[in-house]
Amino acid sequence: MSSKRKKTTKIKFPKHNIRKTKNEVPGAVNYTGSKTGVTKVEIIDYSKNHYKRVDSEDIEDAFGFETSEHITWINVNGLNNTAEIERLGEYYNLHPLIQEDIVTTNQRPKMDEYEDYLFIVFKMLHYTDDGDFVNEHVSMVMGKNYVTTFQEADGDVFDGLRDRLENAKGRIRNAGADYLMFAVLDAVVDNYFSVIETLSTKIEYLEDQLFSDETDADITQDIQKLKKEILRIRRAVVPLREVINRLEKTDTELIEARTQNYIRDLYDHIIQVSESVDIYREMIWGLMDMYMTTISNKMNEVMKVLTIMASIFIPLTFMAGIYGMNFEYIPELHVKNGYFYLWGAMIVVFVGMIWFFKRKKWL
Repeated sequence: MSSKRKKTTKIKFPKHNIRKTKNEVPGAVNYTGSKTGVTKVEIIDYSKNHYKRVDSEDIEDAFGFETSEHITWINVNGLNNTAEIERLGEYYNLHPLIQEDIVTTNQRPKMDEYEDYLFIVFKMLHYTDDGDFVNEHVSMVMGKNYVTTFQEADGDVFDGLRDRLENAKGRIRNAGADYLMFAVLDAVVDNYFSVIETLSTKIEYLEDQLFSDETDADITQDIQKLKKEILRIRRAVVPLREVINRLEKTDTELIEARTQNYIRDLYDHIIQVSESVDIYREMIWGLMDMYMTTISNKMNEVMKVLTIMASIFIPLTFMAGIYGMNFEYIPELHVKNGYFYLWGAMIVVFVGMIWFFKRKKWL
């Protein structure tokens, strides 16, 4: 007795676009992203009565500021040149695991506390002018009188912060490095609101498209794309909420008591963003059900029209079939006006059925 094996088709899943290294020593500095370019360093050294900005492509220009009498913000753009990151990390005595997390772009947002500094990982989200969603990995080290941020590429949401530093707006020039750390996080969270607003506009547009008469079949692809975007936003927002909550409750000496009030307000903002993300996530998941319901309703309308047409012509077809039979002796066959009588009966049946359907509100 022979048995045939049923052939099974294996599903080939696409490979993830983030390169991962295997069997590496913890602390190995290997960039896992895809953005390339020259590493640029932006240095802003400031105090109440002092402001100096330096833009350079030499990482050594960022050395020596740990002993500065002023507050220093060192912003590094470009993580693909890992040797430069290691040089900066060794100079500022950053733990090897921190250096690894700086260049690991799929690292979950988190905060690590060390004796002399705090290390925070978060995601900077924004939409391009073309409507593409960008999720950029950003790391930040906050010491006693300096803040160092690491970005994947040029372009960020800190232009307002730079303007406040340059023109001495607000209280930032009178505060310490802890307030600068708060200002960086605040700029990122404030931009989350812009992302959420854009997301809301997209959802409203898709809802309008679903109920329009010209619903495009490609709208399902737009919904799937929006699903992926909201999931990426949620992966960035929810862990950052935990980070800010922990930052609010930490008792480190690096954060002054007056800055804790601002961090508490920042936590309220991230809670609001998180709640909005959850609401829009449910709305997006409901868009596909709404689409399927709309398609089903349109199909029902089509079937309703076809059914009514068939119901009208069934008795007419029956009557025509009766007198179309090839029997020699049919009682009404030799009636002088039989043809017109048959037409009259068919018209009466037609009008009667139309009246019946309208009475039942089927038409």
